[in-house]
Amino acid sequence: MVSPGPVTPAARALSLPAAAALLVDTYVHLNDAPYYAHVGSGVLTQAMLFRGQAAVAAAVALLLLARPRRAAWALAFAVTASALTAVLLYRYVDVGALGLLPDMYEPTWDVPGKVLSAAAEASATVLTAAGVLLRNTAAARASLSRTAR
Repeated sequence: MVSPGPVTPAARALSLPAAAALLVDTYVHLNDAPYYAHVGSGVLTQAMLFRGQAAVAAAVALLLLARPRRAAWALAFAVTASALTAVLLYRYVDVGALGLLPDMYEPTWDVPGKVLSAAAEASATVLTAAGVLLRNTAAARASLSRTAR
């Protein structure tokens, strides 16, 4: 098994704004969840999804702060990119209900917190992609240096 190596100062520095963006996303989703309690079936509402997104974003933010390793960066990228994809999809496309997912089409940006959340998700997606690249580059360098020995 390959050791992940030490956390570089660059990875540590990059984890701070990425975690901050995830925490902004957490706040907006928790704050706005009550407004969406009526959207969806009795099984799964949009408010439940918002609370779930908030919990996952907060957990990933803490993970990035505690251990900004390759797996944490990859997980953070998956969380932020999927959240950004969802807000853009449901803003511009009326896909209707999908299985247990409620119809979350909302063709406006004039909802409190929506622009802030999308901006936080977009910036976190860029930052976490950079973190993935940074950690993969560091891992590749470490592997090459071990091979050269």
